[in-house]
Amino acid sequence: VVRFCERERLVLLADEVYQTNIYTGTNPFVSFKKVVSRLGSPVELFSFHSISKGMVGECGRRGGYYEAVNIDDQVMGQLLKLASVSLCPNVQGQMAVGIMVNPPQPGDASYEQYQSELEAIYQSMRRRALKLAEAFNSLPNMSCNDAQGAMYLFPKVELPQAFVDEARAQGKEPDAVYCMRMLEATGISVVPGSGFGQVPGTFHFRSTFLPPEELFDEFIAGFKTFHLGLMKRYA
Repeated sequence: VVRFCERERLVLLADEVYQTNIYTGTNPFVSFKKVVSRLGSPVELFSFHSISKGMVGECGRRGGYYEAVNIDDQVMGQLLKLASVSLCPNVQGQMAVGIMVNPPQPGDASYEQYQSELEAIYQSMRRRALKLAEAFNSLPNMSCNDAQGAMYLFPKVELPQAFVDEARAQGKEPDAVYCMRMLEATGISVVPGSGFGQVPGTFHFRSTFLPPEELFDEFIAGFKTFHLGLMKRYA
């Protein structure tokens, strides 16, 4: 990617907010800045990170930053000007970003508690990722890869032809109709795969695994009831 941006004279915008949400030992996070540095590349890089997508903010608290690498001084001057006239971020967000980039160190009073809470959040998300993938794969007409990271799963659904024909007759995407009916029946909100450039003729949806762990069995049970009912109705 870095070499491609060099060749095509592109600015590289690296969204790296999921760098701590890695659930396998085979695909470690490698930052774009590290690659740019090792290659001695002149590529212009903006790297983004956020508290709201990892273990510190858990999608609730908002705060983040970007780092500019190999950016012209005049451009940096304009960015500083823009930042200077903006309102300040919320105080809690600023504090959380500070903790994320400079966490408690061994010997600090809060070190053990910080590490314990961070690990508990991480392990809970990992368990939920595995559990939801297993639930999707246990259902007929559905398959799903395990989550390697982040907080989403993207299962493939083989929708009955009668359901597809009905949705097409309404001028709607079948996976969008599937997702809307799921929302109406269960309160579970997912995103149709048709919004992600899926292979034509296939149907998917994107789901998070963020419901609280104590509610996860209820969440999965509701989804299973909906899916099995729809498959039976249109079989």
